[in-house]
Amino acid sequence: MVTRSIETVAVIGLGKVGELVASLLVRAGFEVIGFDAVERPCADFETRLLDVVDGQAIRSGLSDVDAVVACLPYHLNIAVAEAAYHAGVHYFDLTEDVPTTERVVELSAARPESVFVPQCGLAPGLIGIVGASVAATFTTTRSIELKVGALPQNPTGLLGYAFNWSAEGVVNEYLNDCEVLRGGRRQMVPALAEKERVVIGGIELEAALTSGGLGTMCRTYEGHVQRLDYKTLRYPGHFRQMHFLFDELNLRDDRALIGRILLDAKPPVNDDIVYLHVAVEGVKDGQPFRENFVRGYLPMDIDGRRWRAISWTTAASAVGVVELVAEGVLPHTGCVHQEDIRLSDLLATRSGALFAAAS
Repeated sequence: MVTRSIETVAVIGLGKVGELVASLLVRAGFEVIGFDAVERPCADFETRLLDVVDGQAIRSGLSDVDAVVACLPYHLNIAVAEAAYHAGVHYFDLTEDVPTTERVVELSAARPESVFVPQCGLAPGLIGIVGASVAATFTTTRSIELKVGALPQNPTGLLGYAFNWSAEGVVNEYLNDCEVLRGGRRQMVPALAEKERVVIGGIELEAALTSGGLGTMCRTYEGHVQRLDYKTLRYPGHFRQMHFLFDELNLRDDRALIGRILLDAKPPVNDDIVYLHVAVEGVKDGQPFRENFVRGYLPMDIDGRRWRAISWTTAASAVGVVELVAEGVLPHTGCVHQEDIRLSDLLATRSGALFAAAS
């Protein structure tokens, strides 16, 4: 079976994260073609217009590349994955949406000469890589608790939030049921449940279950870990306000309206921070032990340009994974899950090294 090497990469969607994904790919030595529905001229790589909802147009755009990174809203990713399948190119995305990932996994099984790597962003993505890498240092693992918060450094108002990420993606995470492990078995539980207090560096936060952040980890660890879950970090009081919006105002069934309201009320900010909080419990060196991995990432200057924390952490993780596939550290075929990736390997890539530089 002949597999395709990776020299030329298409990036579809040149928005908040996609432009940096493309720039980091160039920085890592790849030839890049950027696609978007609107003109977005960039100095570092070629850009082309593309109807991102036209599957045939996407397939044509992939005719002269080796891989594609989809940096689009979750509901547009399946068209890109199917186009990659038909074009025989490697596929990567940033989605947190469970049905989208299930379709990507199906496609990977039917196209063995290409690799499909969904959920290469922050959560799912980097948080799963960290969690699995910490768990691998234990003799036996009892629980894996993963938490991520992409927040303004200087919050205002009752929500204490800014939509630096897709508003529709955030609403999706807040309203869809969450897959967890309880007693070693997969279960579905309501989002925004099991709230808890978390303190990082003296900053008080709250955490609640949200959907999608675990990716495929529940399937991987079922029967091996008693407890596994993913929670989103927010400033205290945030989730109470979301319950008011969803339930007391009866907007739960109008996600598009909720997204517009929230984005209008809390637009993006440049002074953001991304918190990662991983806690693993089990047995290490014959003794019960709990290990924490806690980081706070701030905006970063990359090649003379300032990038928000949410943008560079997401893009660096995704491009690091592309580098690992291109270098042969990860397989060139089948479906690669984020928990299959070692943190040490990611940090050894040119893009992954940004995390070490920021720590």
